[in-house]
Amino acid sequence: MAAATRTILSVFATFAVGGPQVRFAALANRYGPRYRHMIVAMDGNEACRERLSPSLDVSFPAVPIRKGATLGNLRRFRRFLREQRPDVLVTNNWGSIEWAMANLPAIVPHLHIEDGFGPEERDTQIHRRVLTRRLVLRWSTVALPSRTLARIATGTWQLDPHRVHTIPNGVDLERFPGRRDPSVAAAWPGAGPVVATVAALRAEKNLGRLVRAFAVATAAQPADLAPGRLVPARLVIIGDGPERAGLEKLVAQLGVTQCVSFLGHIPDPATFYAGFDVFALSSDTEQMPIAVIEAMAAGLPIAATDVGDVRAMLAEANSPCIVPRDDAALASSLAALLGDAALRTRIGAANRARALEAFDQERMFTAYAALLDGGPLP
Repeated sequence: MAAATRTILSVFATFAVGGPQVRFAALANRYGPRYRHMIVAMDGNEACRERLSPSLDVSFPAVPIRKGATLGNLRRFRRFLREQRPDVLVTNNWGSIEWAMANLPAIVPHLHIEDGFGPEERDTQIHRRVLTRRLVLRWSTVALPSRTLARIATGTWQLDPHRVHTIPNGVDLERFPGRRDPSVAAAWPGAGPVVATVAALRAEKNLGRLVRAFAVATAAQPADLAPGRLVPARLVIIGDGPERAGLEKLVAQLGVTQCVSFLGHIPDPATFYAGFDVFALSSDTEQMPIAVIEAMAAGLPIAATDVGDVRAMLAEANSPCIVPRDDAALASSLAALLGDAALRTRIGAANRARALEAFDQERMFTAYAALLDGGPLP
């Protein structure tokens, strides 16, 4: 293996499987020996290392971190930066902001990547965090996947627009052929079309909204259901997290256990998309979710809450299915798609064409490499 030319220190609040971590793995795998990677998972969770190629030069250094001990953490992080001298420090989201603070005044060049916010900032920015970002990121390069975030960074955070770069997420489009495979869906209990989501089961994803909307939407389907028969659709949830137990309880309470499948964490769910008929996003907060791009590449219609850049990401034909963050609205969107196969096909084809046009991962790879190498975006 050729020697790496630059060392990248990437800091995550967690390296559990999620959008930013999956994107990092795709970038690292694509770059191969171009970089040597050091990854710090501040909570010790390194689950997403399963997505990293074994051929990469990657280490997970142990850095002592004490929750709430900001001053002590800053000293420890700054000492680590002085000792290791990476070519670039990359921080990811608010959870790693202490590392950006520790780098002031700058020891090494700094790239901050912001993908969105947790449930505590669903509706409005926390003032203390706004001020911190405004001060700490003033001299940093900032990369954002969505136009919504770019407006926040230059407006609310008042960052220099010349330092803020919008880099849309991308996926390997060739892995999503855009055709359904009924044999995939045959493995899941129940009957009828499959509504599916791929998400970490965390509070901000609001999967409870999806379960409730699915229960209402399937009850509204035009079918003569005798007592005890299965509802004419299925819900598949791929992912795991702290909300799972509560969601399973909700499914039982709503009486839809027989047609809802929790598949848990799947390291690479790409092949499962061929078994879906409708992709659903029920989140309270998102920016540019990778799972939505994957669903578009797979040729699926999408019923989603109107969050972040989701509406702008999708084909115009999908716009009527983007709704407020409301159970009843999402249920209506699902019911419309479940009840009309021709509509699903038409919207799915438009979404796939949009994905091919806008979300090729090679553009993302090229743009991030330019920032990591200290040059301008192509």
